[in-house]
Amino acid sequence: MIRKILVPIRGDGKGDNVFAHAAALARRFKAHIVVTHCRPRPEDLLPYGVPVPSFLRKQLLEQSGGLADVEAEKLKAEFTELAASSELKLTDKPDGKSASASWIEEAGRQVDIIKRHGRLADLIAVAQPDVDRNLGANTLKAALFSTGRPVLMCPPQDSPPQSLGENLALAWNGSTEAARAVALTKDLLEAAQSVTVLTTGDQIHGATSQDLLAYLDIRGVKASLHAFEATRRIGADLLKHAAEAGADTMIMGAYGDSHEAETVFGGNTQTVVDGAKMPVIMVH
Repeated sequence: MIRKILVPIRGDGKGDNVFAHAAALARRFKAHIVVTHCRPRPEDLLPYGVPVPSFLRKQLLEQSGGLADVEAEKLKAEFTELAASSELKLTDKPDGKSASASWIEEAGRQVDIIKRHGRLADLIAVAQPDVDRNLGANTLKAALFSTGRPVLMCPPQDSPPQSLGENLALAWNGSTEAARAVALTKDLLEAAQSVTVLTTGDQIHGATSQDLLAYLDIRGVKASLHAFEATRRIGADLLKHAAEAGADTMIMGAYGDSHEAETVFGGNTQTVVDGAKMPVIMVH
C-alpha cells in the first residue's frame, strides 16, 4: 500500500501542479505527502571562480540569505494553502487513516535531498521537464537514477486531477525495467479499476505479455491486452494507445538504454518524457 509520497520542490512554479497529482493519490490511499524544499546555500549563489573581497562577500551572503528566507516563507505559505484546499491534514506523524502532508526544508543540492528522502518513499512525484526553459530534467534524473523508487512524472494540467490511477496502462516488452515497474507498482495495479497491458507482441527480452497477464491474475488483477503494431517511435505509440484505452496514468520501465544515449540520440523513454500529456509512472 502506498503510504509515503515525496514531492521535492525548488520554487520553479511547478510545485502546485505536482502537489495536486500527489494529493489525488494520497486521498485515495490515505497516504502521507512529504514536501521537501531544497533551499540554496548562500555560498552557492556567489560567482564561481571570481575573486570577491571579504566585505563584499559578507554583504552578498547576507543578501542571498535574506532572499532565501523570503522565498522559503512564500513557498511554505503556499504549501499550507494547498494542503488545506486538497483536504490534507498537516502533521509530522501520519496515522494511515487519512491523507496528510508535512513540510521539510533543507539546504544543499537537490540531488542529495532527493536521495535521502526518496529512497524511503513509496513514490516520488516530480514535474515533467520543461525543455524550452531547461527546467526539471535534473530533478527527474535524480529521482529515477538515485533512489530505485517509482517516479510519477506530472505534466502541466489546466485543472488539478480529482482522481489518479483508477485506469492504468502498463507498457510491457519483457525487459528488466518493465518487470521492475510491475513489481514496484503492485499496489497501484491491484487497486485500479482497469489495467490495460500495452505491447507490440514482440517480447525479445523474455517474459511475454501472456506471462504477465497470468502473473497479474495470480495477484487478483484482471488486465486486458492491447497489442499494436509498432512504428519507429514506440514512445509516441504507447502514449497514443494509452489514451485510446482510457487510461488516466501510464506505467513503464524507463531508460533501458542509458539516459545520455536516449537524450542525445532519442529513445522510447525520452519520447514519453518530452511528449506525455498524461501522468506517467516510471521505474529504472
